[in-house]
Amino acid sequence: MTAGMILLVVGLVFVTGTGLVGFYWAAKSGQFSNLSDGAASIFDSEEPEGTPTDRFPSPKRS
Repeated sequence: MTAGMILLVVGLVFVTGTGLVGFYWAAKSGQFSNLSDGAASIFDSEEPEGTPTDRFPSPKRS
């Protein structure tokens, strides 16, 4: 095994471990307890749920 392969495996273990620790923290702190409220929070009273009022990219101006 070359030094590059060892570094790659160690990096992969580190990234995977960091992701698992982050997921565990999010689950324990209640981040996934109510997903529908989070999805609805991006809309305000001027833009009702399910009705897009903006467009990306915006139309070209002439």
